[in-house]
This record gives sequence, C-alpha cells and structure tokens, in this order.
Amino acid sequence: MLSGVAETLVRQGWLVVLPCRRYHPIAVPEPKPEPKQGVAAVKALRARGHRPTATAAAGCFETGRALWVEARWDRPRELAGKAETALRGPADLMVAWVHDQYRRSVLGACERLLAPGAPVVEVRQAGGPPIEPEPVLAAHPTQLVLVGTMSEIDDARPLCHTELANAIGGAVTRAVDGHATSLHQVGHSRPLVR
Repeated sequence: MLSGVAETLVRQGWLVVLPCRRYHPIAVPEPKPEPKQGVAAVKALRARGHRPTATAAAGCFETGRALWVEARWDRPRELAGKAETALRGPADLMVAWVHDQYRRSVLGACERLLAPGAPVVEVRQAGGPPIEPEPVLAAHPTQLVLVGTMSEIDDARPLCHTELANAIGGAVTRAVDGHATSLHQVGHSRPLVR
C-alpha cells in the first residue's frame, strides 16, 4: 500500500527498509546523464570549508535504495531486529501503516531504531470513536494520517492509491520539514448518504 511513497523516498536518495510479509521490489532511480565536462568540473569543486559528513564517512548510499526484509506484525521484536540489521544505524524517519491490533507492539519495538527526535508518519484507518487519536510514539513528532474508504474527489468511488500516496507523501514532507505533531485525514470514512 505504501509502495508509491517508498518509490518517492528512494528517488529522493533515502535508504528505505520495507518490513512486510511479501517481497515487492521498489524501482531504483535511473542515473542522471553526465553534464558537459566544464559544468561537471565546476560542480565537483567543494565549497570553501567543506568537511566530510558522518554519513558520507559511514559509507551511506548517494542514491536511494530500498531493502525488503521479511517480517510479520505478530513478531514485533523479530521485525525490529531485521529492520535494525538492514538499517545499519539510526533511522531518520519512520513511515508506518500497521494493523490496529499490532500497532502499539510493532511501533514500540521499532522506536529504539529511531534517531533522537526523528519524525514519524503514522497511517491509520479512519473510523471508530469520534475522538482525536494520539500518536503511539509520543517522544517523536508525528504526522497522523487517517485513511477513509471513499474518495474526497468523487464520493461515488473508493479512495485510490494515487490519492493515498499523495496524502502520505504530503505528511512525509511535513515530517521531514520539522512540523509539529498534527492530524490529517484523506478520504471519507464512509459513503455519503444522498
């Protein structure tokens, strides 16, 4: 369900770890064509005072990459262990859409993988009691995305993958930009009565 969001993150240069039951490959961005020689030489010059960053020294990827790890929601510690091995360091962002019955245990097990203050995008199904939901990981700024079943554009059809990916992508942008915890809804939670 989040493959469009994962593809966007990969294109932006992120290392994305995808814990799920079934393997679903994510496209790797095509290399950009080499600029003309003069332009390339100018771009290769480093700014005055440049120092290698810790991430460059640690050998992180210059282009994005997606790694799948087989995982089951009912085994949260095992899932977190596999994700930790794939990450090889603290995560700077978590985007999670986990079934309600496993949400607290999975996010709780994965919290230790996050860098201090790393943002979280938590996707949940809309519905249930009309109270404002609280993020599971209170120590991290969280963009909560509540997903309805019907499109806001055309209330005669279900919410489509593009609408969903755009809403979650917007939440990722807000999270990475450092916005405070907030709640967003995409789609209607049930068909409108006419």
